[in-house]
Amino acid sequence: MLIKVKVFPSAGKQEIIKKSEDSFEIWVKEKPIQGQANRAVISALAGYLEIPRENIRLIKGFKQRNKIFKINGFNHRPIKKRILLDFKAGK
Repeated sequence: MLIKVKVFPSAGKQEIIKKSEDSFEIWVKEKPIQGQANRAVISALAGYLEIPRENIRLIKGFKQRNKIFKINGFNHRPIKKRILLDFKAGK
């Protein structure tokens, strides 16, 4: 499962907003230095999706705001269902 994320590093807040079934905007407090913001985004996604951080891998956009993450090692159906239900509920 691939997830598209637009990252806003060095933000004064930490927040996740769903834009569609497979895309998010994520604000993190960490700076985009030596992968700090990327690690913060992975932690935020892991918490939101309720999966281990080790199952989320950044595959594109290492130094850009627009990134693509791959979710590994889990049955994607419950994750997709959760994202879809949250999106339809406007969360």
